[in-house]
Amino acid sequence: MKDQGLKGKPPLHYGWIIVLTGMAVLFSCLGLGRFSLGMLLPSMGISLDLNYSQMGLIGTGNFVGYMISVVLAGIIARAIGARWTIFFGLVLVGVSMVLIGSAMTFFEVMALYVATGIGSGLANVPMMGLVSHWFLKSTRGSAAGIMLSGNGLAIVFTGLFVPWVNTSQGAEGWRTGWLTIGIISLIIAVIAVVFLRNDPEEKGLVPLGEANPSEALISDSGVMEKKTSSKWTMVHLGCIYSLFGATYVVYATFIVTAMVNERGFGEGTAGTFWAVVGGLSLFSGPLFGWLSDRLGRKMGMMVVYTLFTISYALVAANLPDPFLYASIGIFGLAAWSIPTIMAAAVGDYMGPAQAVKAFGFITLFFGAGQIAGPAVAGFLADVTGSFSMAFWLCAVLTAGAVVLAYFLKPPARG
Repeated sequence: MKDQGLKGKPPLHYGWIIVLTGMAVLFSCLGLGRFSLGMLLPSMGISLDLNYSQMGLIGTGNFVGYMISVVLAGIIARAIGARWTIFFGLVLVGVSMVLIGSAMTFFEVMALYVATGIGSGLANVPMMGLVSHWFLKSTRGSAAGIMLSGNGLAIVFTGLFVPWVNTSQGAEGWRTGWLTIGIISLIIAVIAVVFLRNDPEEKGLVPLGEANPSEALISDSGVMEKKTSSKWTMVHLGCIYSLFGATYVVYATFIVTAMVNERGFGEGTAGTFWAVVGGLSLFSGPLFGWLSDRLGRKMGMMVVYTLFTISYALVAANLPDPFLYASIGIFGLAAWSIPTIMAAAVGDYMGPAQAVKAFGFITLFFGAGQIAGPAVAGFLADVTGSFSMAFWLCAVLTAGAVVLAYFLKPPARG
């Protein structure tokens, strides 16, 4: 069996089982744990009498928890392995969301959603790091992109499920929504621990993809030789990633609320558009992961951030509805491209052995952006009476990210 694996030609390389399991993990820890909030906020806000600032702070609390877990994820993964770290993270996500369904105050929701954020990070960071263990550079972006499709599936699910629950159960339907997605996350935790493996060697395999001598050098001596250069490259990547964190989360958290409260859409209609975002985003990771495999991570980032800038500007300008639809379409198509490219990039620059640690490091920047984004957007909405200013700020930041990406240096080898 081992000899067959080392030849790299089994009927189905187990790396693809890792990808499919990873898709389920991301469906839970990010798709349900984070992106369901945007759909649940309007009815939850009415039920608990929340203002825009409090809504933003709930999102920010989730990202504070995520930041905490990013610091811990690498340490825990080294101690017990990525597989069990992901399992415990998903259990925390599931339990905390079940309890949110019973919360009666803003502070209860806030505390529990911080716990959801901690669980999300414990599951997401090691899961993205596994891509560099199971796939070589030639297929790394595509594999990461397929995994990120789990987020899109979750958005489709919540976009259709939450309005249905609210219609059938009324003002308190959001409680059933949280309970349901929490239980789903607990089921996925069991699936993850059954199917995930920390390294191809556990299955008698080698990473999937086309190997080349220069990539081997990156994995070993190349990292040490370029340690200082790589450190600053990781900071550069982190700064670029932070601008994605600060902007996409504003859109994901508040676009449904803006459509309902400012544009006069019904919750069901807004939910349908949110499901469209999820449907389009299914293509986002695979498409831009493949594109970055072909054109390079730098060019991939520049293309994506340009698309985000257009999307945010279209909704910020308060143009007629067709421009809003275009904004939603562009956002959906680009949604998971940056995490996909980043997961591949850290492996390119740092090699598989350092991938989890490096992804955790740049995620600190990403998390800082996420913490600031919802709080600032909620505050601006309370002050100005609309989300237009917040979306304009997002457009400016992503335009800046295009410039930052332009100055990104290529990997030292490969």
